[in-house]
Amino acid sequence: MKQTQKISAVIMMFLLIGVLLLTSFQVAIYGDSQYRFYEREYKKYQVADSLNMTMDNIMDVTDQMMAYLIGKKAELSVITDVDGETQDFFNEQDRFHMGEVKDLFLGGLKIRNIMLVAVLLILILLAARKADLIKLLPRAYFVTLGITGVITIVLGVLFASDFDKYFRIFHEIFFDNDQWMFDPATDYMIRMLPEGFFYDFVFRIGGFFVGSLAVLGVVSAVCIFIEKRKKKN
Repeated sequence: MKQTQKISAVIMMFLLIGVLLLTSFQVAIYGDSQYRFYEREYKKYQVADSLNMTMDNIMDVTDQMMAYLIGKKAELSVITDVDGETQDFFNEQDRFHMGEVKDLFLGGLKIRNIMLVAVLLILILLAARKADLIKLLPRAYFVTLGITGVITIVLGVLFASDFDKYFRIFHEIFFDNDQWMFDPATDYMIRMLPEGFFYDFVFRIGGFFVGSLAVLGVVSAVCIFIEKRKKKN
């Protein structure tokens, strides 16, 4: 029975870490309703000059694009002043690819919610079987953290060493076409979101993820410390 509880606790912690990862994506993307990170990136990469747009118009395009990706806007179309003309910022290739990105993002959030329900169900099951949760869960967390930590470090090193290569591999895994490959000469969206933006964004997501793992690690360590103190007393 105890072995089954240990395995259940480890599975639960892997699911919880998955929840934290997908939530880190959501927080990194939508955590700031004013999109100040985006604005700082636009200034960093001189996007306004590249597009011949005002920052106000760029932020309006951003706001509407993000509303589309979260399902609050039905169509990706923004009439604005860009490159000296009043026109739709997005073309058909943009709309096709961002439609796929939207499906991927919303699908990820659904998976996150399913995993969260599974975490709660396992927790309830362990409690019903009178498992010592204060002892069991922190140790299970550190087991999964060790594995997750190695994977996170490896991915971080890979992306830092050759971001373009692994960014391309990411797209080849999740998209079964080449519509994610844009031409800056004809596609305004890739000028607004240059490769450097995505490089910074990956590490922004990683920062939220590692931070959440660290918080959970501190809580787990405190629980283990308290348990050992009780044994001594």
